[in-house]
Amino acid sequence: MLLTGLILGLTWAVRGHFGHEWGAAWAGGAGGLAVLVASGHIGWFRRLPTLVAMSAIGWGVGGMMSYGIVIGYCRADTFNNSLYGYAMLAVIGGLYGFIGGGFLGLGLETSDDKKPDWFLLISGMVAGGCLFWGIVIYQLEWLMTPPRSEAWALCAGAAIALAWYSYREGFHRALRVAAFAGLGSGFGFAIGNFFQTMGVISGVSYNWWNVMEFTLGFCGGLGMSYAVSTTRWSEPAKPSGLANWLALAFVIVLLPWTNFLKAFESEKLMRLAEGLHIEDFEHFVFRQQMLGLSILVVVAIGACINWKWHEKRNDQSLRRLGSFVLFAYTLYSVIFGFLVKGFFYRELSIENSDTLYLPILFIAGAVWFLSGRGMLKAEPTRELSMPSARFGGLVAIVLAAVVVFAAATVFLHDDKIEFHERFPVREGFESTES
Repeated sequence: MLLTGLILGLTWAVRGHFGHEWGAAWAGGAGGLAVLVASGHIGWFRRLPTLVAMSAIGWGVGGMMSYGIVIGYCRADTFNNSLYGYAMLAVIGGLYGFIGGGFLGLGLETSDDKKPDWFLLISGMVAGGCLFWGIVIYQLEWLMTPPRSEAWALCAGAAIALAWYSYREGFHRALRVAAFAGLGSGFGFAIGNFFQTMGVISGVSYNWWNVMEFTLGFCGGLGMSYAVSTTRWSEPAKPSGLANWLALAFVIVLLPWTNFLKAFESEKLMRLAEGLHIEDFEHFVFRQQMLGLSILVVVAIGACINWKWHEKRNDQSLRRLGSFVLFAYTLYSVIFGFLVKGFFYRELSIENSDTLYLPILFIAGAVWFLSGRGMLKAEPTRELSMPSARFGGLVAIVLAAVVVFAAATVFLHDDKIEFHERFPVREGFESTES
């Protein structure tokens, strides 16, 4: 659990440098990979690219949601506005984890005798998203983030459809993974923003936004890995060579390539050069782009050769490959983040959160080594599928925590931090909706 939390937390923090769906997908793929590698389940290892791609797609879906203004609500000096902000962040974070954990869970629960009807599921999620958005946003006008995108409603409708399909078709293990991943990431988003708000109030110069992102991924990883590790799984489906190769192309080529195109745009790098006071900005832009592209090509070729070599080899070889790929794929994401932020052109400073990226990766490696490297996995002693009664208690704890975060924020508010009000209470206050 700790390994998965650290890996998903780290890559979700790096995701902030890329943003949106494709950045979230890269982090989700790394988190799913950590779960698979830590499990030591050789049947899953033989479907590694496919399962990682499913986790990436699931976590990436939520990347379309806007939440910047919701964070502004959390910082309000009135309880109702702050509570609204924290509650909505928990919803947004929960949708990230529910769909991401659900997709990974469906992949893990797939067997030769029981396979999801992906066409029916995806079409149902699309229809559910459009229907929910149409009713809640267009008809009822229950807006969460005015005047920004209300894509959260699309994700909510898709999550409802995913839950209904999993329940109706008997994919109860997948539903359990979705539920705990959603609970973890929802709590992580709320408490992460509480950390950020307290950091801003303290006046300490730091990238507290990145702390919030790390916390979301860390708690989401804990929830997802807890559900997987405490569930007894059936015999997995036999691997499909075509599916694995298509998934490998998605995870190793398409994901990094799309993030490269979005994050390494010349205009963005020119602004970075200006901020770093680099005079020869044209040479800087060219060098950064060529370095990023070279790494992308080398990793893609190396990954294909590696998988081709290990595809038919024994179990021990596949385990070693999984361990190597986990940390290499995470480091790949971190290096891309360094290039995007000009890390190698700045002096090391604790004020920059990316200074801690490599130490966090080192800690994850130490945890992995000291915990037996996936060879000491404990099998669940009883069948666990649907969310247990204990899950309801955890939901109540999260709801209570959200109330505490809002109350503490209002109590500690120094009236110096900027914030938004969803429900204006001051005379003459111009609503942020206008």
